[in-house]
Amino acid sequence: MTTFLTFALRRWPAAMLSLTLAAGATAASAAADGVTRTTLLIGQTITLQGGKNAYGMAVQDGIAAYLKAANAQGGVHGRQILLKTLDDDNSGTKAEANARDLVLKEKAFILFGSIEGGPSTAVMKAAVDLKVPFFGPMAGSPTLRRPHQPLVFPVRAEHRDEFRALLEHARSLGMTRAAFVRSDSETGLQHLENVRILCQQLKMELVADLPFKSSIGDPEITAMAQRIGTSGAQVVINHGGAGMYEQLIRKSRALGVKASFSAVNSGSAQLAEKLGDLAHGMVFAQVVPNPMERKTEIAREYRDVFARLQPGKPFSYGSLEGYLTAKALVAALKLAGPEPTRESFVQGLVKAGVVDINGLRLKYQPGDYTGLTLVDLAIYTRENRFMH
Repeated sequence: MTTFLTFALRRWPAAMLSLTLAAGATAASAAADGVTRTTLLIGQTITLQGGKNAYGMAVQDGIAAYLKAANAQGGVHGRQILLKTLDDDNSGTKAEANARDLVLKEKAFILFGSIEGGPSTAVMKAAVDLKVPFFGPMAGSPTLRRPHQPLVFPVRAEHRDEFRALLEHARSLGMTRAAFVRSDSETGLQHLENVRILCQQLKMELVADLPFKSSIGDPEITAMAQRIGTSGAQVVINHGGAGMYEQLIRKSRALGVKASFSAVNSGSAQLAEKLGDLAHGMVFAQVVPNPMERKTEIAREYRDVFARLQPGKPFSYGSLEGYLTAKALVAALKLAGPEPTRESFVQGLVKAGVVDINGLRLKYQPGDYTGLTLVDLAIYTRENRFMH
């Protein structure tokens, strides 16, 4: 699946747009790939799975809304932002290939806005190899921050912060025995180490490590549910895999497993909707403010813009994360200056140190690109809504 979003350029005939882009190619190559007199080309590979990944589609809706609004207000230093998007189908191999094509063939200025840990880490590998900045990976993988990657600029908090918040909440309720559902991967092992450390700090016991592969089937999910039951786990937390996690929760409840299930933010709204009554009482870690209410400045702005530019589509954590990340991207592009290069993009962020987005402070200090550390807990109520 490939899309080419030319927000706010609809008033130009297609032939004129093609001629304009072609005419700008020479100037772009003389200055920086992806930069013409009138446009900035941003490359994105994201997990959409042909439109079947509800979270990825929600993220894209939020990104599209903000970029359309930004371009309508003049773009960045007079340039319209063009977003070339490729679907990586939740495959690290495909994500890396997409990233290389976006830089080497499409001549994208920078890479932007992936989701899921495996694909995001793969994009990072391509970005580092090609010496191209990678801004706003919407994944919580520790690899995106440690060891420090001078070209990788996360926006959202990492999963480690979410795990801490979920485990601290469980401990406050007297729970001391935890189970961890994670991908069977290098990234999953890093998450496991973080969870082990957190359990030690909180005087909790990790009684079940539950790795899974993307090809997991019903027999393996049944065995995993049985293990949760026999381990005596009081709380279960997860590392992504919302679709698989839904099946595990259903199977566990069918087998009479009593453990409480909590979840990280990825696909939380979609997971809760699919689980229905089974989601009532679940605690979710969220890395953006509540999009369902107008209590924060970013939520108010997002709701107004999103309702106007994506009419009929529901507010969600995914679309707010996409909107917030796109807004941070535009702020970063402005810091690169009127004649942007990849070097000035990096230097602009590091020199600024802090990027303020509606009162949310993204930190990019030399040697430590933290982005946000915001983690908020939300409980899914019997009224089928998230309460913070």
